[in-house]
Amino acid sequence: MATDPTDLPAPSPTEPPAWAPLHHATFRALWIAQFAGNIGTWAQLVAAQWLMGDLGGNDFSISLLQTAATLPVFLLVVPAGALGDIVDRRRLLLIGQSLMAVASFALAALALVDAVSPALLLGLTATLGIGQGLSIPSFQAVQSELVDHAEIPAAALLNGANANLGRAIGPALGGLLTAAQGPEAAFALNAVSFVGVLAVLTAWRREPQPHPLGAERLLGAVRAGARYIRNDPLFGSVLARSALFMLFASALWALLPVVARGPLQLGVSGYGALLGGLGVGAVLGLLVVPTIRARGSPGVLVTAGTLVYAAALVVVGLAGSAVLVALALVVIGLAWVAVLSTLNAAAQVVLPAWPRARALAYFQLTFMGGQAVGGVLWGALAEAWGTATALGIASAGLVAMVPVARRWLVLHASAPDVRTVEHLPQPPAVPSPAGPVLVTLEWRVPAESAVGFVDAMSAVGRARRRTGARLWGLFRDTEDPECFVEVFTVANWMEHMRQHLERGTAMDRDAEAVARRLVLPGTAPRVRHLLWAYGRKR
Repeated sequence: MATDPTDLPAPSPTEPPAWAPLHHATFRALWIAQFAGNIGTWAQLVAAQWLMGDLGGNDFSISLLQTAATLPVFLLVVPAGALGDIVDRRRLLLIGQSLMAVASFALAALALVDAVSPALLLGLTATLGIGQGLSIPSFQAVQSELVDHAEIPAAALLNGANANLGRAIGPALGGLLTAAQGPEAAFALNAVSFVGVLAVLTAWRREPQPHPLGAERLLGAVRAGARYIRNDPLFGSVLARSALFMLFASALWALLPVVARGPLQLGVSGYGALLGGLGVGAVLGLLVVPTIRARGSPGVLVTAGTLVYAAALVVVGLAGSAVLVALALVVIGLAWVAVLSTLNAAAQVVLPAWPRARALAYFQLTFMGGQAVGGVLWGALAEAWGTATALGIASAGLVAMVPVARRWLVLHASAPDVRTVEHLPQPPAVPSPAGPVLVTLEWRVPAESAVGFVDAMSAVGRARRRTGARLWGLFRDTEDPECFVEVFTVANWMEHMRQHLERGTAMDRDAEAVARRLVLPGTAPRVRHLLWAYGRKR
C-alpha cells in the first residue's frame, strides 16, 4: 500500500508520468472496475434520457433527469463525507455501490415489462444518486491511500479521464443497445457493471486507520468539517472556482440531448456517438494536460481550459451540423478533464488526512450541486428562449468568471505541508469534563516585534479554528503593552484533545513557530485551560 500523501510538491518537468499510479495493483484494479462502471453509467443515462422522451417528456422533463441523478448527491454528500472519515471507507463504499446495483437491476426489470413511468424513471435515477452520494467522498479520499504522494495529480487526471473514457464508449454502446434491444438492455449493462467494483472492494484489505481518541460522532464530524472548510482559504478558493465553473459548464450536460433530438435531428445512436466525442477529448487530455501542467501553474491551466470550453459551447449551440458539434465536443472533453483534474488535485493536496473525505465532500457538493441547479436553470432558459440562447448565456458566464477567479480565487502552485504532527504540548488530564473549554495563552512580546507578532498570529488563529476552535481572538493588555493574550473556545475536552493528538499539521506548527520567534527571549506562552463551571452546557 502506498503511503498517505501529506506534502505534494508543485508540478514540475520531473513529475511522475500520467500512467504512474497504474503501477499500484489496488489502484489499477479499482480504476479498471470504475471504468466498466462508468461505461454502464453513461449507457444508462443515454437510455434514460431517450426513454423519457419516448414516454412523452418535454425538454424540461429530460433535463430533470440530470437533477434527479445529482440532487441526492447534493443532499447526502456532506454527511457521507463525515462518515468516510469516521468509519471504514471500504465498507461505506460497499454499501453505496450495492444500493446502486440494486436500483439498476430494478430499472432493467421494470423496463423489460414496459412498467416504467416518467415518475418511476426519475425515482430510480434518484436512488442511483443516493448510492453515488454515499460513495463519492470515500472514493475521492481513498485515492491518496492507493498512490504515492507525488502521483496525486496523475491519479486525478487518470480518474477524470476514466469518467470521460466512459463517455467515449458508454453513450455509443447505450445508444446501440437502446436502438437494437430497447432501454432495458442498457439498464442491464449498468447493473452488471457494478459487479467488478464490488469484487475489487471486497478483495481490498485496507490498512486500519488510527484514531487515538476513537471515532468521532457523525454530527460533530460534520461540524468539524464545515469549520475546517470555513477556515482554509486555499481549499476555499478551489471550492469557489469549482462552483463557478460547474454552474455554467453544466449547460452542456443538461441541453445536449435537446440539441441532438431537435436541431440535429439525431436518433439515439447518433446521440451516443456525439457523447463519444467527449471521451475522445479525454483521451487527448491524458496526452496533453501533463505537458501543459509541467510548464504552467494550475491557475493558468484552469483559465485556459475554461475559455476553450466557453468557445466550444457556442459552437454546440449554433452549429447545425452534427460533424461540427462532434468536433466541438472533442475540444470540450479535453477542456473538461483539464479543468476538473487540476481542481481535484489542487483540492486533495491542501488537505490533511483527518478531514479529507468530509472536505472533498464539499468539493463534490459544488460539482453535483452545479449540475443539479444547472439542470433546472438551463432547461428553463432553453424552454423560454431557445437552446442556442441558453448555451450562449452559459458561455458568456464562463468568460465573465475568469477575471473574477484570477483576482480573488487564486490557485497556488505550491502545496502546504499538511502532515499530521503533534506540535502542541499535552494538556493536563481532566476526568470526564462536560461542556465547553476556554483556553488562554499569555504571550510576552517586545514592542518592536508587536506588529509582526499580530500578523503571525492571524495564521495561528486560522489553525486553531481549523482544528476545532469555535471562537478565537488576540488581545493586548492596556497596562502592560508587552502582554498579549490569545483566547479560544472548544466545544468540549475531547475536541481539544483532538486538536493536540489528531488534527495538528506541520503547516500549523510552522505558523506557531513564526509567532514564537517574536516573543521575548527566554519566555514561552503561559497556557491555561478553563472548564465550563456549570457542568454540561444546556
